[in-house]
Amino acid sequence: MSYRVFTALLLSAVLIGVLYGINMATAQTPVPRDLPARTIPVPDTVSPQMQKLIAAPLNPTWNVIPKTADEWKAQVNASAAATFETLPALRQELHIKVEPLTIGGVKAYMVTPENIPPENRNRLLVHVHGGCYVFSPGEAGTREAIFMAGFGRFKIISVDYRMPPDHPYPAALDDAMTVWKAAVKMANPKNMAIFGSSAGGALTLSMVLRAKKDNLPLPAAIAPGTPMSDLTNAGDSFHTNAMLDNVLVAPNAVCDAGAGIYANGHDLKDPMLSPIYGDMSGFPPTILTTGTRDLLLSSTVRVHRKLRQAGVEAVLQVYEAQSHAQFMRDTSAPETKEAFEEIAQFFDKHLGR
Repeated sequence: MSYRVFTALLLSAVLIGVLYGINMATAQTPVPRDLPARTIPVPDTVSPQMQKLIAAPLNPTWNVIPKTADEWKAQVNASAAATFETLPALRQELHIKVEPLTIGGVKAYMVTPENIPPENRNRLLVHVHGGCYVFSPGEAGTREAIFMAGFGRFKIISVDYRMPPDHPYPAALDDAMTVWKAAVKMANPKNMAIFGSSAGGALTLSMVLRAKKDNLPLPAAIAPGTPMSDLTNAGDSFHTNAMLDNVLVAPNAVCDAGAGIYANGHDLKDPMLSPIYGDMSGFPPTILTTGTRDLLLSSTVRVHRKLRQAGVEAVLQVYEAQSHAQFMRDTSAPETKEAFEEIAQFFDKHLGR
Protein backbone atom coordinates (compact mmCIF):
# COMPACT_ATOMS: atom_id res chain seq x y z
CA MET A 1 0.00 0.00 0.00
CA SER A 2 1.43 3.40 -0.97
CA TYR A 3 1.97 6.20 1.54
CA ARG A 4 -0.67 8.35 -0.17
CA VAL A 5 -3.29 5.60 -0.04
CA PHE A 6 -2.51 4.88 3.63
CA THR A 7 -2.78 8.58 4.50
CA ALA A 8 -6.11 8.89 2.66
CA LEU A 9 -7.55 5.89 4.48
CA LEU A 10 -6.40 7.24 7.85
CA LEU A 11 -7.98 10.65 7.19
CA SER A 12 -11.21 8.97 6.11
CA ALA A 13 -11.33 6.99 9.34
CA VAL A 14 -10.80 10.15 11.40
CA LEU A 15 -13.56 11.98 9.48
CA ILE A 16 -15.97 9.08 9.99
CA GLY A 17 -15.19 9.15 13.70
CA VAL A 18 -15.90 12.89 13.87
CA LEU A 19 -19.16 12.49 11.94
CA TYR A 20 -20.38 9.90 14.42
CA GLY A 21 -19.39 12.00 17.44
CA ILE A 22 -16.44 9.84 18.43
CA ASN A 23 -13.55 11.57 20.10
CA MET A 24 -10.75 9.09 19.45
CA ALA A 25 -8.87 10.23 22.55
CA THR A 26 -11.85 9.73 24.90
CA ALA A 27 -13.83 6.97 23.18
CA GLN A 28 -13.97 4.91 26.38
CA THR A 29 -15.43 7.73 28.54
CA PRO A 30 -19.23 8.17 28.34
CA VAL A 31 -20.17 11.80 27.93
CA PRO A 32 -23.63 13.40 28.25
CA ARG A 33 -25.44 14.52 25.16
CA ASP A 34 -26.59 18.13 24.87
CA LEU A 35 -29.89 18.64 23.10
CA PRO A 36 -31.34 21.88 21.78
CA ALA A 37 -34.55 23.26 23.27
CA ARG A 38 -37.52 21.66 21.54
CA THR A 39 -41.26 22.02 21.31
CA ILE A 40 -43.02 18.65 21.63
CA PRO A 41 -46.43 18.53 19.93
CA VAL A 42 -49.45 16.65 21.22
CA PRO A 43 -49.60 13.56 18.98
CA ASP A 44 -52.63 12.71 16.90
CA THR A 45 -51.83 9.02 17.36
CA VAL A 46 -53.94 8.81 20.54
CA SER A 47 -57.61 9.35 21.28
CA PRO A 48 -59.05 12.88 21.61
CA GLN A 49 -59.63 12.20 25.32
CA MET A 50 -55.98 11.26 25.82
CA GLN A 51 -54.85 14.26 23.77
CA LYS A 52 -56.57 16.52 26.31
CA LEU A 53 -54.66 14.86 29.15
CA ILE A 54 -51.38 15.13 27.26
CA ALA A 55 -52.01 18.80 26.48
CA ALA A 56 -52.85 19.68 30.08
CA PRO A 57 -50.44 22.05 31.88
CA LEU A 58 -47.90 20.74 34.34
CA ASN A 59 -49.22 19.50 37.67
CA PRO A 60 -49.45 22.80 39.62
CA THR A 61 -48.04 21.29 42.84
CA TRP A 62 -45.26 19.28 41.24
CA ASN A 63 -42.54 21.32 42.96
CA VAL A 64 -44.43 22.62 46.00
CA ILE A 65 -42.49 20.83 48.71
CA PRO A 66 -43.81 21.19 52.28
CA LYS A 67 -41.28 22.08 54.95
CA THR A 68 -43.08 20.80 58.05
CA ALA A 69 -45.30 17.89 59.01
CA ASP A 70 -48.28 20.23 59.27
CA GLU A 71 -47.61 21.57 55.78
CA TRP A 72 -47.43 18.02 54.44
CA LYS A 73 -50.75 17.15 56.06
CA ALA A 74 -52.40 20.27 54.65
CA GLN A 75 -51.23 19.50 51.11
CA VAL A 76 -52.20 15.82 51.40
CA ASN A 77 -55.65 16.68 52.73
CA ALA A 78 -56.29 19.23 49.98
CA SER A 79 -55.34 16.69 47.32
CA ALA A 80 -57.47 13.99 48.93
CA ALA A 81 -60.48 16.29 49.15
CA ALA A 82 -60.25 17.05 45.43
CA THR A 83 -60.08 13.33 44.62
CA PHE A 84 -62.89 12.47 47.02
CA GLU A 85 -65.27 14.79 45.14
CA THR A 86 -64.83 12.74 41.96
CA LEU A 87 -65.52 9.33 43.52
CA PRO A 88 -69.34 9.24 43.75
CA ALA A 89 -69.71 9.86 40.00
CA LEU A 90 -66.96 7.36 39.22
CA ARG A 91 -68.56 4.65 41.35
CA GLN A 92 -71.94 5.31 39.78
CA GLU A 93 -70.57 5.24 36.24
CA LEU A 94 -68.75 1.95 36.77
CA HIS A 95 -71.43 0.41 39.04
CA ILE A 96 -69.15 -0.10 42.01
CA LYS A 97 -69.84 -0.31 45.74
CA VAL A 98 -67.11 0.70 48.22
CA GLU A 99 -67.38 -0.29 51.88
CA PRO A 100 -64.88 0.44 54.69
CA LEU A 101 -63.54 -2.42 56.78
CA THR A 102 -60.70 -3.19 59.16
CA ILE A 103 -58.43 -6.19 58.62
CA GLY A 104 -56.02 -7.10 61.40
CA GLY A 105 -56.19 -3.54 62.69
CA VAL A 106 -55.46 -2.09 59.23
CA LYS A 107 -57.99 0.17 57.52
CA ALA A 108 -59.12 -0.99 54.09
CA TYR A 109 -62.03 -0.88 51.66
CA MET A 110 -63.95 -3.65 49.96
CA VAL A 111 -64.52 -2.59 46.36
CA THR A 112 -67.22 -4.68 44.70
CA PRO A 113 -68.70 -4.52 41.19
CA GLU A 114 -72.46 -4.70 40.81
CA ASN A 115 -72.17 -7.79 38.64
CA ILE A 116 -69.39 -10.34 39.16
CA PRO A 117 -69.06 -12.90 36.35
CA PRO A 118 -69.00 -16.58 37.38
CA GLU A 119 -65.27 -16.96 36.63
CA ASN A 120 -64.43 -14.18 39.13
CA ARG A 121 -66.65 -15.20 42.03
CA ASN A 122 -63.88 -17.10 43.83
CA ARG A 123 -61.20 -14.57 42.94
CA LEU A 124 -59.93 -11.73 45.11
CA LEU A 125 -57.51 -8.90 44.34
CA VAL A 126 -55.49 -6.84 46.81
CA HIS A 127 -54.82 -3.22 45.85
CA VAL A 128 -52.13 -0.89 47.19
CA HIS A 129 -52.68 2.69 46.08
CA GLY A 130 -50.17 5.17 44.73
CA GLY A 131 -49.41 8.71 45.83
CA CYS A 132 -45.66 8.92 46.39
CA TYR A 133 -46.13 7.09 49.74
CA VAL A 134 -47.75 10.18 51.29
CA PHE A 135 -50.82 11.12 49.21
CA SER A 136 -54.30 9.55 48.79
CA PRO A 137 -55.30 8.62 52.34
CA GLY A 138 -58.67 7.06 53.10
CA GLU A 139 -61.21 6.65 50.36
CA ALA A 140 -59.12 8.83 48.02
CA GLY A 141 -56.85 5.81 47.62
CA THR A 142 -59.61 3.64 46.11
CA ARG A 143 -59.73 5.33 42.70
CA GLU A 144 -57.53 2.79 40.88
CA ALA A 145 -59.36 -0.09 42.57
CA ILE A 146 -62.66 1.32 41.30
CA PHE A 147 -61.27 1.35 37.75
CA MET A 148 -60.07 -2.25 38.10
CA ALA A 149 -63.34 -3.45 39.60
CA GLY A 150 -65.32 -1.63 36.92
CA PHE A 151 -63.40 -2.79 33.88
CA GLY A 152 -62.27 -6.18 35.21
CA ARG A 153 -65.25 -6.98 37.49
CA PHE A 154 -63.22 -8.40 40.37
CA LYS A 155 -63.76 -8.11 44.12
CA ILE A 156 -60.94 -6.01 45.52
CA ILE A 157 -59.54 -5.16 48.94
CA SER A 158 -57.93 -1.72 48.76
CA VAL A 159 -55.44 -1.16 51.59
CA ASP A 160 -55.56 2.21 53.35
CA TYR A 161 -52.03 1.85 54.67
CA ARG A 162 -50.47 4.26 57.18
CA MET A 163 -48.31 7.00 55.69
CA PRO A 164 -45.79 9.65 56.69
CA PRO A 165 -45.11 12.08 58.17
CA ASP A 166 -46.64 10.25 61.15
CA HIS A 167 -45.89 6.73 59.92
CA PRO A 168 -42.71 6.31 57.82
CA TYR A 169 -41.17 3.09 56.47
CA PRO A 170 -41.96 0.27 57.03
CA ALA A 171 -45.53 1.14 58.07
CA ALA A 172 -47.02 1.00 54.56
CA LEU A 173 -45.41 -2.33 53.73
CA ASP A 174 -46.25 -3.78 57.15
CA ASP A 175 -49.92 -2.82 56.74
CA ALA A 176 -50.07 -4.25 53.23
CA MET A 177 -48.58 -7.52 54.46
CA THR A 178 -51.03 -7.69 57.38
CA VAL A 179 -53.87 -7.45 54.87
CA TRP A 180 -52.24 -10.02 52.58
CA LYS A 181 -51.89 -12.53 55.43
CA ALA A 182 -55.57 -12.13 56.22
CA ALA A 183 -56.67 -12.12 52.58
CA VAL A 184 -55.09 -15.52 51.83
CA LYS A 185 -57.50 -16.94 54.43
CA MET A 186 -60.44 -15.40 52.56
CA ALA A 187 -59.55 -16.93 49.19
CA ASN A 188 -57.13 -19.40 47.67
CA PRO A 189 -53.85 -17.58 46.88
CA LYS A 190 -53.96 -19.28 43.47
CA ASN A 191 -57.09 -17.21 42.82
CA MET A 192 -55.53 -13.94 43.96
CA ALA A 193 -53.50 -11.06 42.53
CA ILE A 194 -51.89 -7.89 43.86
CA PHE A 195 -51.84 -4.63 41.92
CA GLY A 196 -51.16 -0.92 42.30
CA SER A 197 -49.45 1.96 40.53
CA SER A 198 -46.60 4.36 41.28
CA ALA A 199 -45.79 3.89 45.00
CA GLY A 200 -48.43 1.15 44.88
CA GLY A 201 -46.49 -0.50 42.07
CA ALA A 202 -43.35 -0.52 44.17
CA LEU A 203 -45.30 -1.83 47.17
CA THR A 204 -46.73 -4.59 44.97
CA LEU A 205 -43.20 -5.71 44.13
CA SER A 206 -41.95 -5.31 47.71
CA MET A 207 -44.89 -7.35 49.00
CA VAL A 208 -43.78 -10.27 46.85
CA LEU A 209 -40.20 -9.88 48.07
CA ARG A 210 -41.44 -9.83 51.68
CA ALA A 211 -43.75 -12.81 51.11
CA LYS A 212 -40.83 -14.79 49.66
CA LYS A 213 -38.64 -13.84 52.62
CA ASP A 214 -41.32 -14.79 55.16
CA ASN A 215 -42.35 -18.00 53.35
CA LEU A 216 -45.89 -16.73 52.80
CA PRO A 217 -48.12 -17.75 49.87
CA LEU A 218 -47.50 -15.73 46.71
CA PRO A 219 -50.26 -14.34 44.52
CA ALA A 220 -50.95 -16.02 41.19
CA ALA A 221 -50.15 -12.79 39.32
CA ILE A 222 -49.27 -9.14 39.95
CA ALA A 223 -49.75 -5.87 38.07
CA PRO A 224 -47.32 -3.12 39.13
CA GLY A 225 -48.20 0.03 37.17
CA THR A 226 -45.34 2.46 36.51
CA PRO A 227 -43.67 1.44 39.80
CA MET A 228 -41.44 3.68 41.89
CA SER A 229 -39.03 0.77 41.84
CA ASP A 230 -35.81 2.74 42.31
CA LEU A 231 -35.89 5.63 44.77
CA THR A 232 -32.32 6.57 43.79
CA ASN A 233 -33.76 7.83 40.47
CA ALA A 234 -31.35 5.80 38.39
CA GLY A 235 -32.58 5.40 34.83
CA ASP A 236 -32.60 7.19 31.49
CA SER A 237 -36.16 8.52 31.54
CA PHE A 238 -35.55 10.62 34.66
CA HIS A 239 -33.58 12.79 32.23
CA THR A 240 -35.24 12.23 28.86
CA ASN A 241 -38.80 12.73 30.16
CA ALA A 242 -38.10 15.49 32.70
CA MET A 243 -40.50 18.41 32.06
CA LEU A 244 -42.25 16.30 29.42
CA ASP A 245 -44.19 14.20 31.93
CA ASN A 246 -46.94 16.60 33.05
CA VAL A 247 -47.86 14.56 36.16
CA LEU A 248 -44.62 13.93 38.07
CA VAL A 249 -42.84 16.47 35.85
CA ALA A 250 -39.24 16.05 37.04
CA PRO A 251 -37.09 14.21 39.58
CA ASN A 252 -36.27 15.66 43.00
CA ALA A 253 -39.66 17.36 43.23
CA VAL A 254 -42.63 16.81 45.58
CA CYS A 255 -43.07 13.11 44.76
CA ASP A 256 -39.46 12.31 45.58
CA ALA A 257 -39.76 14.42 48.73
CA GLY A 258 -42.74 12.32 49.80
CA ALA A 259 -40.80 9.12 49.15
CA GLY A 260 -37.93 10.62 51.13
CA ILE A 261 -39.98 11.19 54.26
CA TYR A 262 -41.34 7.65 53.87
CA ALA A 263 -37.78 6.24 53.62
CA ASN A 264 -36.89 8.22 56.76
CA GLY A 265 -33.13 7.87 56.36
CA HIS A 266 -33.08 4.20 55.35
CA ASP A 267 -30.82 3.02 52.55
CA LEU A 268 -32.70 3.82 49.32
CA LYS A 269 -31.27 0.67 47.74
CA ASP A 270 -32.96 -1.54 50.32
CA PRO A 271 -35.14 -3.82 48.14
CA MET A 272 -38.10 -3.20 50.43
CA LEU A 273 -37.88 0.45 49.37
CA SER A 274 -36.44 0.04 45.87
CA PRO A 275 -37.48 -3.45 44.74
CA ILE A 276 -35.40 -3.27 41.55
CA TYR A 277 -32.48 -4.29 43.81
CA GLY A 278 -34.24 -7.41 45.09
CA ASP A 279 -34.10 -11.03 43.95
CA MET A 280 -37.01 -11.47 41.53
CA SER A 281 -36.55 -15.17 40.90
CA GLY A 282 -39.73 -17.09 41.58
CA PHE A 283 -41.96 -14.06 41.11
CA PRO A 284 -45.50 -14.69 39.85
CA PRO A 285 -46.43 -13.70 36.27
CA THR A 286 -46.35 -9.92 36.03
CA ILE A 287 -47.92 -7.29 33.79
CA LEU A 288 -46.40 -3.79 33.91
CA THR A 289 -47.90 -0.59 32.48
CA THR A 290 -46.26 2.72 31.55
CA GLY A 291 -46.20 5.40 28.82
CA THR A 292 -43.63 6.94 26.50
CA ARG A 293 -43.64 10.26 28.42
CA ASP A 294 -43.67 8.67 31.88
CA LEU A 295 -40.87 9.87 34.13
CA LEU A 296 -40.78 6.30 35.48
CA LEU A 297 -40.62 4.64 32.05
CA SER A 298 -37.07 3.44 32.77
CA SER A 299 -38.04 2.18 36.23
CA THR A 300 -40.79 0.10 34.63
CA VAL A 301 -38.60 -1.15 31.78
CA ARG A 302 -35.81 -2.13 34.18
CA VAL A 303 -38.22 -4.18 36.32
CA HIS A 304 -39.49 -5.92 33.20
CA ARG A 305 -35.97 -6.82 32.08
CA LYS A 306 -34.99 -8.02 35.56
CA LEU A 307 -38.05 -10.26 35.71
CA ARG A 308 -37.30 -11.69 32.27
CA GLN A 309 -33.68 -12.30 33.24
CA ALA A 310 -34.98 -14.20 36.27
CA GLY A 311 -37.10 -16.42 34.01
CA VAL A 312 -40.40 -14.85 35.08
CA GLU A 313 -43.29 -14.44 32.66
CA ALA A 314 -43.60 -10.66 32.32
CA VAL A 315 -45.59 -8.45 29.96
CA LEU A 316 -44.76 -4.78 29.40
CA GLN A 317 -47.45 -2.53 27.98
CA VAL A 318 -46.29 0.95 26.97
CA TYR A 319 -48.88 3.51 25.89
CA GLU A 320 -48.24 6.22 23.36
CA ALA A 321 -47.45 9.68 24.79
CA GLN A 322 -48.83 8.99 28.27
CA SER A 323 -47.25 10.59 31.31
CA HIS A 324 -47.14 8.96 34.72
CA ALA A 325 -50.21 6.74 35.34
CA GLN A 326 -52.37 8.61 32.81
CA PHE A 327 -53.96 5.28 31.89
CA MET A 328 -56.26 5.78 34.90
CA ARG A 329 -57.30 9.39 34.52
CA ASP A 330 -60.37 9.32 32.27
CA THR A 331 -62.98 6.56 32.00
CA SER A 332 -64.02 7.80 28.56
CA ALA A 333 -60.53 7.40 27.07
CA PRO A 334 -60.31 4.14 25.10
CA GLU A 335 -56.74 3.76 26.33
CA THR A 336 -58.04 3.53 29.92
CA LYS A 337 -60.47 0.75 29.08
CA GLU A 338 -57.78 -1.02 27.08
CA ALA A 339 -55.19 -0.83 29.87
CA PHE A 340 -57.45 -2.27 32.55
CA GLU A 341 -58.93 -4.90 30.27
CA GLU A 342 -55.40 -6.02 29.34
CA ILE A 343 -54.64 -6.44 33.05
CA ALA A 344 -57.94 -8.26 33.60
CA GLN A 345 -57.20 -10.64 30.72
CA PHE A 346 -53.74 -11.29 32.16
CA PHE A 347 -55.27 -12.07 35.55
CA ASP A 348 -57.90 -14.27 33.95
CA LYS A 349 -55.12 -16.26 32.27
CA HIS A 350 -53.19 -16.86 35.49
CA LEU A 351 -55.70 -16.92 38.33
CA GLY A 352 -57.52 -20.08 39.27
CA ARG A 353 -61.29 -20.24 39.54
